[in-house]
Amino acid sequence: MDALAADPNIGMDAIYRASGTGVPVSLRLVRSAPDRLADAFSTSVIQASDVLTVAIAVLPSIEADDTFTLGADTLTVQHAERDAAGIAWRVFCRR
Repeated sequence: MDALAADPNIGMDAIYRASGTGVPVSLRLVRSAPDRLADAFSTSVIQASDVLTVAIAVLPSIEADDTFTLGADTLTVQHAERDAAGIAWRVFCRR
């Protein structure tokens, strides 16, 4: 995970803030923006989503409503789950 986040072609700098404390934490992470297919009024709709991958060693805890600032984008955590290996968070965010 550290090697991926450190790679300038894959990883990016971000600032994490827990919702209660607001204390900024600088870190590196991997951002992906897969499209999701949703159903609205019997019509399929493609929605953009933001999924961040963050090493658990860097952030041992992530909660809903925490935020990540990546350049001009501020993303709010909706849900975070550990990966199968237990080394990284998959963080689902809204813009």
